[in-house]
Amino acid sequence: MPMLRIGIVGAGRMGRIRALSASAHESCTVTRVADPVADRASALASVVGAQWSTDWREIAEAGDVDAVVVATTHRYLSTISVAALQAGKHVFCEKPMGRQLTEAEAILNELRNRHSGSLLSALQRVVVGYTLRHHPAVQKAWQIVSSGEIGELLYLRGRYGHGGRAGYGDEWRTSPEESGGGQLLDQGVHLIDLSRCFLGNFIKTTGSIKCFHWAKGRSEVEDNAFMLLETPEEKVAFLHASWTQWKNLFSFEIFGERGAVVIEGLGGSYGNETLRLVKRQLAGGTPEIAECGFPSRQQNGLDEIWALEWEAFVQALHPDNDESDRSNLPAATAVDGHAVLATVHDLYQSVGHERSVASAI
Repeated sequence: MPMLRIGIVGAGRMGRIRALSASAHESCTVTRVADPVADRASALASVVGAQWSTDWREIAEAGDVDAVVVATTHRYLSTISVAALQAGKHVFCEKPMGRQLTEAEAILNELRNRHSGSLLSALQRVVVGYTLRHHPAVQKAWQIVSSGEIGELLYLRGRYGHGGRAGYGDEWRTSPEESGGGQLLDQGVHLIDLSRCFLGNFIKTTGSIKCFHWAKGRSEVEDNAFMLLETPEEKVAFLHASWTQWKNLFSFEIFGERGAVVIEGLGGSYGNETLRLVKRQLAGGTPEIAECGFPSRQQNGLDEIWALEWEAFVQALHPDNDESDRSNLPAATAVDGHAVLATVHDLYQSVGHERSVASAI
């Protein structure tokens, strides 16, 4: 496999994670880092042995970059991704791929325009950073569901949230111009993406979005999103994403005709990652329950999840890979990212939430 040369745009927390993950991969090298804050760009560049700049356009146009990681605020995700595609680069774009549906459409349209309308034959690849797909409990749940062990799926229930921190209401995530929305576009999109993986696309979207605490009276963005989503087959996802979940929590329950799979925790402050397989007794009575844990593991100073996600990105760049192997849940594509934002758009529309988002750059 030829060495993949990586450019990192954004030297904050996620940019640093992606840079370290890429530099630790045997088939990747980080050649450039860009961030509008010079000290941040130079500091990360020195860690991975790369050149640095305060102008992201230098990375998009650089001849020594094959793939661009876009790890910025939501405001710039689409603009930089499109520019990188126009320059012939692969793209790893952090979720949610844009502030609104039109920004995700711009990325998809660029892919189609460059490859005669066919995304399947696209030589360039776009992967969206839906990290939860790569957690071992989620992958195990995918294998259980795919095997038919709990029968045809009926519905699922998901909860994801944290309690913020001092001054959270004044950070960029509560600025409509920077984020495009609140908790729905922060952690809610993760729940939507996982729900699509297991149930498919949603055609009915209802719910409620509320600002109970963090930005109340100061911002247009929500700190809680309550979602009720339905597929054409009338399968239902009942989801709640919250910035007022004072103790960090992740819970994802998948219910089938013959049982259920329950995932709890993500490691760290979210608690130990576990999976519980519940098999109902057809004659009634106490179900059979089996539980397994997935201890957090470190790799190159980071949680192993980041390395697993980066490996999935590298594999996605090779169209000769056997895509018929569905034993593992694959990385999220631009099509997946667009579909998630379509659901977000529908939910905002359904509750009559008007958002004012300025142009990206």
